[in-house]
Amino acid sequence: MALANLSRGQRTESKMVLPQDIKQYIESGLPCERVEVSGDGHHFEALVVSPLFAGKSRVAQHQLVYKALGDRMREEIHALSMRTLTPEQWAALGGH
Repeated sequence: MALANLSRGQRTESKMVLPQDIKQYIESGLPCERVEVSGDGHHFEALVVSPLFAGKSRVAQHQLVYKALGDRMREEIHALSMRTLTPEQWAALGGH
């Protein structure tokens, strides 16, 4: 019985992923000029501005973000929509 309680306790102690966690994960794995993440703990939206996106397709840009997130995309983050831009694209949109 103690094991069942311990097991149950471990499950309830698992940390809910917050937008700032995802922001940190992305910034740790990808050189970025800007990262903004919002969400409710289950669904997230991200804006990622990185010089590494230059000359890459949108799919390739998203793959770089997924690579930065690693296994977290399967284990912790269930839904992430993102907008990826180069610093030049961000500046052209009026971003600072």
